Amino acid sequence: MNEWSMFDKITKGKGVWLIDAKGNKMIDAVASMWCNVWGHSNPQLIKAITKQSKKLQHSSLFNLTHEPAERLADNLVRISPHMYKVFYSDNGSSAMEISIKIALQYWKNIRNERKTEIATLENGYHGDTFGAMSVGYVPGFFGKFKKQLFSTIQFPVPNQYRTPKGFTFSDYQNYCLEKIEARFSKNDNIAAFVMESGAQVAGGVIIYPKGFQRKIYQLCKKYDVLFVLDEIATGFGRLGSMIQYEEQNCIPDIVAYGKMLTGGYLTMAATLTNKKIYDSFLGEFNDWRHLFHGHTYTGNPIAAAVANENLTMYKKKNLIKKIQTTSKVFEEFYDEINEIDIVGNIRHKGMLMGIELVQNQIKKIPINPEKSINKIFFEEGKKQGIYLRTLGNIVMLVPPLAIKENELRSLLERTIKTIKSAKRKVL
Repeated sequence: MNEWSMFDKITKGKGVWLIDAKGNKMIDAVASMWCNVWGHSNPQLIKAITKQSKKLQHSSLFNLTHEPAERLADNLVRISPHMYKVFYSDNGSSAMEISIKIALQYWKNIRNERKTEIATLENGYHGDTFGAMSVGYVPGFFGKFKKQLFSTIQFPVPNQYRTPKGFTFSDYQNYCLEKIEARFSKNDNIAAFVMESGAQVAGGVIIYPKGFQRKIYQLCKKYDVLFVLDEIATGFGRLGSMIQYEEQNCIPDIVAYGKMLTGGYLTMAATLTNKKIYDSFLGEFNDWRHLFHGHTYTGNPIAAAVANENLTMYKKKNLIKKIQTTSKVFEEFYDEINEIDIVGNIRHKGMLMGIELVQNQIKKIPINPEKSINKIFFEEGKKQGIYLRTLGNIVMLVPPLAIKENELRSLLERTIKTIKSAKRKVL
């Protein structure tokens, strides 16, 4: 933290731009931590917030309800195939904690005491709370807490750029799936398999190969393991489809949404389950099937109101189709980015791009300077008028979903200049 003597103070945002106290403008290349949909200061979202704030600012969902939360639940179930009920929370980490608790308690509710283990993928990320860290253990982030985390069963994930020696990429996919099936076939104590849907984002933008996620889903069905998906960062259009599990042709038992749910304007998340899971929690008071979990601001009416407006705008403005068109702009810059000698690999899907930086393109040795790559790229990006953040040696572009094609071209041109100017500082 001593590397950062001070942070720039952002005073306002307009469209894809962030504006600091000195009047400098930066393209928000990370969508304010991957959540912004329509850009900043969108009048429709602001109107929804203002209108609701004049009627009901907050009311608990403990023994009570209110119209914005009920309407949002209906909207979420409507767009989420095979989902049945909604449990609200404040943020993505909490939504995943709830997912884990629901999955584990489900088996207890149906009187199966054996299923207590959680399986997951290596390199996955599901949040920063202790349960989320346990199922999404990233050593660089969470190594200091390893002894406090609960154990999970982790399986390798295919990464085409870093396929182990002796494997073709296709062979390695099969190897990963065979390891999962071998463990499932021997152990009947696995309660759930938890994975990000479509791609690992914080793990370095690892896009799953076609059919990989569906095959895990099929193994879960075959061996009676709950399939739990994290769409907090990958759903709602980030990878080019509204509901990523629908594109992946698989059906979760539990799915979590967050980030873009409110357009990036207020904090809110949701965990959805199918009917089988929900019904296991029904019973008389003395059956003790309740899910003992709740937050003060769960289902906040202002957040729910802006989320409802956000979903309405997705449909009215045909955002998903727009994303599928605009995202092709990334492809125009592949060759120019690949020509930079510290770029090892580009990974892209929808409105997500990861650019992996290496010391040596042939040996694929990651760049690992003494100084923070994140700080270097933030400072160099700021000179080019963009707000960038890196994850280790991965430069990430995660712009607001509704970014215009000319704005995206400008972002990519500025990113190329930033990588070139940062090169001398990271080698």
